[in-house]
Amino acid sequence: MIVTIDGPSGTGKSTVSKAVASMAGLPHLDTGAFYRAATLAALSEAIDLADANAVGAVVSGISLDQNRGLMFLDGDDVSVEIREERVTDAVSQVSSHAEVRRILVSRQRGWVAEHEGRAVVEGRDIGSVVFPDATLKIYLDARPEVRAMRRASQVGDDPDQVIEDLARRDHLDSTREASPLTVPDGAVIVDTSDLTFDEVVEKIVSLISAKS
Repeated sequence: MIVTIDGPSGTGKSTVSKAVASMAGLPHLDTGAFYRAATLAALSEAIDLADANAVGAVVSGISLDQNRGLMFLDGDDVSVEIREERVTDAVSQVSSHAEVRRILVSRQRGWVAEHEGRAVVEGRDIGSVVFPDATLKIYLDARPEVRAMRRASQVGDDPDQVIEDLARRDHLDSTREASPLTVPDGAVIVDTSDLTFDEVVEKIVSLISAKS
């Protein structure tokens, strides 16, 4: 039972996927945390993030793990550091490199295999690339202004600035050569704009139950 939850920023992927995993009794994997940890490692080496070979070399040499909702880089808990603004600003560039994605996709598949092939996995290319044969594929979406308000409430920024930031990241994620953000084949699209958090979770859990 592999459930993939994809979608752009501000659609509620993280909170929804965690709640869905808990209610469905499945392990939860936040693949975005892998990319953020890889970005943190690259930033720590002070390399040119546009240099695909240099970034790939750094990522290939680090160990990554996720356990109990915490992200570990070379054995250290970096759950707080990976949410820093400098990481947020750089993660799209790092994740656009094909070699980085190849390395991390392999590790994400390995993580799910270690959990007996059962997981709720969230990200931006999960149903399309990482687990194209998933049991259930979900694509969360929301109107741009709704996404901006949600993001602004999280980070405390001006909504207008957040709209610009989201538009920039959406463009990078959807136009990158390696594994662009797209609606996976066969995915159920859930627009969260006018739904409560509980309604979104209940809808996905009911879809999982129908697959069980």
